[in-house]
Amino acid sequence: MSAGIQIPIEDYLSSTYDPDCDYIDGHLEERNLGEWDHASLQMRISAFLYVRQDQWGIRVVPELRVRVSPTRFRIPDVCVVLGEPNEQVLTKPPFLCIEILSPEDRMSRIQERIDDYLRMGVRYVWILDPATRRAYAATALLGLREVKDVLATEDPAIEVPLTEIFA
Repeated sequence: MSAGIQIPIEDYLSSTYDPDCDYIDGHLEERNLGEWDHASLQMRISAFLYVRQDQWGIRVVPELRVRVSPTRFRIPDVCVVLGEPNEQVLTKPPFLCIEILSPEDRMSRIQERIDDYLRMGVRYVWILDPATRRAYAATALLGLREVKDVLATEDPAIEVPLTEIFA
Protein backbone atom coordinates (compact mmCIF):
# COMPACT_ATOMS: atom_id res chain seq x y z
CA MET A 1 0.00 0.00 0.00
CA SER A 2 1.15 3.51 -0.62
CA ALA A 3 2.68 5.19 2.39
CA GLY A 4 2.04 8.65 0.93
CA ILE A 5 -1.76 8.59 0.91
CA GLN A 6 -3.58 9.46 4.14
CA ILE A 7 -6.75 7.42 4.72
CA PRO A 8 -9.35 8.54 7.26
CA ILE A 9 -10.13 6.01 10.01
CA GLU A 10 -13.79 5.99 8.95
CA ASP A 11 -12.78 4.88 5.43
CA TYR A 12 -10.56 2.12 6.82
CA LEU A 13 -13.30 0.84 9.12
CA SER A 14 -15.92 0.85 6.38
CA SER A 15 -13.68 -0.83 3.79
CA THR A 16 -12.78 -4.43 3.12
CA TYR A 17 -9.25 -5.39 2.15
CA ASP A 18 -8.14 -8.79 0.94
CA PRO A 19 -6.15 -9.63 2.91
CA ASP A 20 -7.03 -7.15 5.64
CA CYS A 21 -4.43 -4.49 6.43
CA ASP A 22 -3.23 -2.83 9.58
CA TYR A 23 -3.99 0.89 9.87
CA ILE A 24 -1.04 2.85 11.22
CA ASP A 25 -1.38 6.59 11.76
CA GLY A 26 -3.43 7.19 8.61
CA HIS A 27 -1.68 4.67 6.36
CA LEU A 28 -2.46 1.09 5.38
CA GLU A 29 0.23 -1.45 6.19
CA GLU A 30 0.12 -4.83 4.51
CA ARG A 31 0.56 -7.94 6.63
CA ASN A 32 2.77 -10.83 5.55
CA LEU A 33 0.73 -13.99 5.18
CA GLY A 34 -0.64 -16.39 2.63
CA GLU A 35 2.02 -19.09 2.67
CA TRP A 36 1.46 -22.70 3.72
CA ASP A 37 3.72 -22.66 6.80
CA HIS A 38 2.07 -19.50 8.13
CA ALA A 39 -1.49 -20.66 7.47
CA SER A 40 -0.89 -24.16 8.80
CA LEU A 41 0.62 -22.91 12.06
CA GLN A 42 -2.17 -20.35 12.43
CA MET A 43 -4.70 -23.16 12.13
CA ARG A 44 -2.87 -25.45 14.57
CA ILE A 45 -2.56 -22.84 17.34
CA SER A 46 -6.14 -21.67 16.76
CA ALA A 47 -7.50 -25.22 16.89
CA PHE A 48 -5.50 -26.06 20.04
CA LEU A 49 -6.92 -23.03 21.84
CA TYR A 50 -10.42 -23.29 20.33
CA VAL A 51 -11.16 -26.77 21.66
CA ARG A 52 -10.24 -25.54 25.15
CA GLN A 53 -12.26 -22.30 25.06
CA ASP A 54 -14.89 -23.34 27.59
CA GLN A 55 -12.33 -24.94 29.91
CA TRP A 56 -10.26 -21.74 30.02
CA GLY A 57 -13.09 -19.18 29.69
CA ILE A 58 -11.65 -17.69 26.50
CA ARG A 59 -12.73 -16.96 22.95
CA VAL A 60 -10.31 -17.48 20.06
CA VAL A 61 -10.55 -15.76 16.68
CA PRO A 62 -8.20 -15.30 13.74
CA GLU A 63 -7.46 -11.93 12.15
CA LEU A 64 -9.72 -9.63 14.16
CA ARG A 65 -9.20 -5.87 14.01
CA VAL A 66 -7.91 -4.45 17.30
CA ARG A 67 -7.75 -0.71 17.94
CA VAL A 68 -4.45 -0.50 19.80
CA SER A 69 -4.46 3.32 19.98
CA PRO A 70 -6.63 6.17 18.63
CA THR A 71 -4.74 6.12 15.31
CA ARG A 72 -3.66 2.48 15.03
CA PHE A 73 -5.43 -0.78 14.26
CA ARG A 74 -3.60 -4.10 14.28
CA ILE A 75 -4.82 -7.48 13.11
CA PRO A 76 -3.19 -10.27 15.10
CA ASP A 77 -2.97 -13.64 13.38
CA VAL A 78 -4.82 -15.08 16.40
CA CYS A 79 -6.56 -13.14 19.14
CA VAL A 80 -7.68 -14.51 22.52
CA VAL A 81 -10.18 -12.64 24.69
CA LEU A 82 -11.62 -13.46 28.08
CA GLY A 83 -15.35 -14.14 27.94
CA GLU A 84 -17.54 -12.84 25.12
CA PRO A 85 -16.56 -9.52 23.57
CA ASN A 86 -19.38 -7.05 23.02
CA GLU A 87 -17.79 -5.20 20.10
CA GLN A 88 -17.02 -6.02 16.47
CA VAL A 89 -13.64 -4.26 16.46
CA LEU A 90 -11.85 -4.66 19.76
CA THR A 91 -11.11 -1.47 21.66
CA LYS A 92 -10.52 -3.25 24.97
CA PRO A 93 -7.23 -5.15 25.25
CA PRO A 94 -7.34 -8.81 24.26
CA PHE A 95 -5.82 -11.19 26.78
CA LEU A 96 -3.38 -12.66 24.24
CA CYS A 97 -2.28 -11.71 20.72
CA ILE A 98 -0.42 -14.27 18.62
CA GLU A 99 1.71 -13.34 15.61
CA ILE A 100 3.11 -15.90 13.19
CA LEU A 101 6.23 -14.87 11.35
CA SER A 102 6.61 -14.98 7.58
CA PRO A 103 9.99 -15.08 5.82
CA GLU A 104 9.64 -11.37 4.95
CA ASP A 105 9.08 -10.24 8.55
CA ARG A 106 11.76 -8.08 10.15
CA MET A 107 12.38 -7.91 13.89
CA SER A 108 11.92 -4.12 13.98
CA ARG A 109 8.44 -4.46 12.46
CA ILE A 110 7.51 -7.29 14.83
CA GLN A 111 8.82 -5.33 17.83
CA GLU A 112 6.60 -2.39 16.84
CA ARG A 113 3.58 -4.72 16.81
CA ILE A 114 4.55 -6.15 20.21
CA ASP A 115 4.97 -2.64 21.63
CA ASP A 116 1.55 -1.58 20.28
CA TYR A 117 -0.13 -4.57 21.94
CA LEU A 118 1.62 -4.14 25.27
CA ARG A 119 0.98 -0.36 25.38
CA MET A 120 -2.70 -1.10 24.78
CA GLY A 121 -2.73 -3.39 27.82
CA VAL A 122 -2.55 -6.83 26.17
CA ARG A 123 -1.17 -9.10 28.88
CA TYR A 124 0.55 -11.65 26.65
CA VAL A 125 1.99 -11.58 23.12
CA TRP A 126 3.28 -14.75 21.51
CA ILE A 127 5.46 -14.81 18.40
CA LEU A 128 5.73 -18.09 16.48
CA ASP A 129 8.28 -18.77 13.75
CA PRO A 130 7.30 -21.71 11.55
CA ALA A 131 10.64 -21.67 9.68
CA THR A 132 12.82 -22.13 12.77
CA ARG A 133 10.14 -23.76 14.96
CA ARG A 134 10.93 -21.24 17.68
CA ALA A 135 8.50 -19.40 19.95
CA TYR A 136 8.74 -16.17 21.89
CA ALA A 137 6.58 -14.62 24.59
CA ALA A 138 6.35 -10.96 25.54
CA THR A 139 4.83 -9.28 28.57
CA ALA A 140 5.10 -5.72 29.84
CA LEU A 141 7.04 -6.95 32.88
CA LEU A 142 9.47 -9.40 31.27
CA GLY A 143 9.80 -8.07 27.72
CA LEU A 144 10.45 -10.49 24.85
CA ARG A 145 12.04 -13.84 25.59
CA GLU A 146 12.39 -17.17 23.83
CA VAL A 147 10.25 -20.06 25.08
CA LYS A 148 11.77 -23.53 24.77
CA ASP A 149 8.98 -25.93 25.76
CA VAL A 150 5.56 -24.54 26.79
CA LEU A 151 3.91 -21.21 26.01
CA ALA A 152 1.96 -20.24 29.10
CA THR A 153 -0.22 -17.56 30.65
CA GLU A 154 -1.61 -17.00 34.12
CA ASP A 155 -5.18 -16.20 35.19
CA PRO A 156 -6.37 -18.12 33.28
CA ALA A 157 -3.60 -20.68 33.16
CA ILE A 158 -3.16 -21.57 29.50
CA GLU A 159 -0.43 -24.00 28.49
CA VAL A 160 0.52 -24.80 24.92
CA PRO A 161 3.32 -27.34 24.50
CA LEU A 162 5.43 -26.39 21.50
CA THR A 163 5.45 -30.05 20.43
CA GLU A 164 1.66 -29.75 19.90
CA ILE A 165 1.79 -26.79 17.52
CA PHE A 166 5.11 -27.44 15.79
CA ALA A 167 4.09 -31.03 14.95
